[in-house]
Amino acid sequence: MRDYALLILSLGTILVGAAGFTNGVEWLGKKLKLGDGAVGSILAAVGTALPETMVPIIAFLGGSHNGEMTSEIGIGAILGAPLMLSTLAFFISGLAVLVFRRENRPLNLDSRVVVHDLGFFVVVYGLAVMASFLPALPKRLCALALLVSYVWYVLRTVRASKGQDSGEIPPPLYLAAGARDPALGRVLTQVALALLLIIGGAHGFVQAVKAVALAQGVPAFVLSLIITPIATELPEKFNSVVWLRQGKDTLALGNISGAMVFQSSVIPPLGILLTPWHLEYLALWSALLALLAALVPYSVLKRYGLIRPSTLLLSGGFYLVFILAVLKVSTAA
Repeated sequence: MRDYALLILSLGTILVGAAGFTNGVEWLGKKLKLGDGAVGSILAAVGTALPETMVPIIAFLGGSHNGEMTSEIGIGAILGAPLMLSTLAFFISGLAVLVFRRENRPLNLDSRVVVHDLGFFVVVYGLAVMASFLPALPKRLCALALLVSYVWYVLRTVRASKGQDSGEIPPPLYLAAGARDPALGRVLTQVALALLLIIGGAHGFVQAVKAVALAQGVPAFVLSLIITPIATELPEKFNSVVWLRQGKDTLALGNISGAMVFQSSVIPPLGILLTPWHLEYLALWSALLALLAALVPYSVLKRYGLIRPSTLLLSGGFYLVFILAVLKVSTAA
């Protein structure tokens, strides 16, 4: 019971921290005069990706006991995040649009932002998966290439978005609720405090996942691949739903696609460098389904320049296939 309480408390701490971080980086984007593309794909995406990002970081760097389980938790979190984003996050976004607008009209979206993100994701995530089949030295070179590619992505996205501030005011900064234009120091303070909450929550979550997995006989990899990403992807889902309700479709989908880029290029190098990075059956299945799910909106947006919410609903089918694969493996075991 204590482990379950720690699990819930840790998740709550992560989500509270992510909310504060996201609110802060929205104001940071305002201060930097960035457009929706950079705010959604970089600032908000990185902020809301922090919960699931911290889980493998804490698992790899802080795991001194039961190294095999620690590796499974970390790798599961790394692979689970892109899967949830490319399947459930897009599915929920499509559902939210249908609920709010009650019609299957195309989203009011700058398709170039999402096409750029998804195309980048397919390439770099494919490279991360391919590294599983390579010898040690090429594997390390892949890790370096992934990190360099994200730096290039950020520079290109910021350059394209600079000076394109929409002029809209974000929700009030939590640490300066009455201020129309909070000081940069307040913004940075809120971001730092929120980051501390996320790190603390992630550390507690890793410990709780280990304990629950041992007690229930559930493979740590499966637990972290399903439960961790569903819970820690809530910031992306929540923010996207709010933005969709406000008609800010580029911010909403850019938040998801930008998080996919971050999760596929910055975090896999940790797994590649700190674990053997030999992906097994379920790991490869999750990666393949994430890539296929991302190709659906990418292909539609690339060809037609628009996308309907009903198309986003198709992403949920890929997650269903993954669950069936997990059940098959669990039954066989």
